[in-house]
Amino acid sequence: MEHINISELRANLLSYLKKAQAGQPFTVTSNGEVLATIASPDALRQSARKALDELASDAQADDLIESTNEPWKAMR
Repeated sequence: MEHINISELRANLLSYLKKAQAGQPFTVTSNGEVLATIASPDALRQSARKALDELASDAQADDLIESTNEPWKAMR
């Protein structure tokens, strides 16, 4: 992922936004500190879907179903 300084982003905002729209996300920095990551909505959806698929690959539904035999706070 490309890293650009905020002053570079200001000077070439439209160009960078078009890159993000085309699917090239980038990170904006100031004095070496990351301020933001800019990406297209499609790229964000793909990233979120990938993360969810990775979580789902080893998730165990029985962890949510089994009782701990302890009363829930809502039932007290």
